[in-house]
Amino acid sequence: MQWTLVIPLKPLSRAKSRLSDTADDGVRPGLALAFAQDTVTAALACPAVEGVAVVTDDALAGRELAALGARIVPDEPGGGLNAALAHAASVVRSLHPESPLAALNADLPALRPLELARVLDAAAEFPRAFLADAAGTGTTLLAAAGSEELRPAFGPDSRARHRMSGAEELRLTHVDSVRQDVDTGDDLRTALTLGVGQHTATVSAGLLGLP
Repeated sequence: MQWTLVIPLKPLSRAKSRLSDTADDGVRPGLALAFAQDTVTAALACPAVEGVAVVTDDALAGRELAALGARIVPDEPGGGLNAALAHAASVVRSLHPESPLAALNADLPALRPLELARVLDAAAEFPRAFLADAAGTGTTLLAAAGSEELRPAFGPDSRARHRMSGAEELRLTHVDSVRQDVDTGDDLRTALTLGVGQHTATVSAGLLGLP
């Protein structure tokens, strides 16, 4: 099964505010872009992925991610994360009605293509399925096979909300790179330990206290 991934990215100037203890205002936009670049690069290298659509209104991010091979979908609703994902999913489905879809976080700089393939292969067994984040309360991937609606419920406690929506939780091991999103300095240190992509490695190299 070949999947289309939908990746949401807020304007870089407003991204990753929780990293303020690790990176200042001048560095965080570059970090957010680097995370997204490494996420898209790994996703497009995944054998189970046919294409990636990034929903964003950030002009710089749009140019950089399009250059990697992503399709850019404007955030026309302007109604937040879940509205953006639903809009992008509808755009993809208007072109490919039966395409299996998965929403993927944009802040997975350690993402491994083969681990992502394992998650998507497992998700193909269910109408809707999700993978919890490393912290255990959020979600890094939500999948909808066939013509099933995505029905995203990202945000605080999204693990519980996706479970309540009827999506199957994927209880996989050895897919740490797909679970490890980056919101805090500690998250970034963990991602660096797993091994991040070249964009994140370059931008984070000068941050105090990080390897």
